[in-house]
Amino acid sequence: MAKATLAPNPKVDWDEWAGDYATVRDAIEATYPELFKDFNARMFTPGGFWKGNDAAHRQWKTESGKAEFNLPAGLNAAGFDDAEGRYRLMTLRSNDQFNTTIYGYHDRFRGIKGTREVVLMNEGDMAKAKLAEGDTVSLIGDSGDNSQRRVDGLRVVRYDIPAGCLGAYYPECNVLIPLAHHALESHVPAGKSVPVRLEKAR
Repeated sequence: MAKATLAPNPKVDWDEWAGDYATVRDAIEATYPELFKDFNARMFTPGGFWKGNDAAHRQWKTESGKAEFNLPAGLNAAGFDDAEGRYRLMTLRSNDQFNTTIYGYHDRFRGIKGTREVVLMNEGDMAKAKLAEGDTVSLIGDSGDNSQRRVDGLRVVRYDIPAGCLGAYYPECNVLIPLAHHALESHVPAGKSVPVRLEKAR
């Protein structure tokens, strides 16, 4: 897929990598020698290998030799302000999910069975919105960029979640995340704080 998608690069022999994954591990070791020393040799050690955790040993690789913390530019790092009727959607994985691969429809962590088409909601927010458990709602993107983003057919589930927040599964709700809504430096989609509104099904 990478070979077909990316422009040719003389430093990367996609065919060699595809033919022998050990060459990929060699490249990873060359890039991160401290973390992946002897990667191929250690790869098949029973139980895998531990990459270590410097922080657990109070080893800080900083100029000061101490732990350092960075402050956000503002108290509201979400990139949008609170507003009447606006919620912060947290997209979630179920216990039987690996990234976007879904293995089943029972989330034992949250007691949800047989479906992923749910929205978790604070009990006080449900009362304010005149919603009952089991009601069907739509989530509508509220990023102010004039794009139409919507997910219909979600069942309300009362859940111990902070007021003003909602929870729903990804990738089902990824469509609600604007392309520009991401972490400033890494550009990872900000799927834990998505501005949405809620509409009860008619």
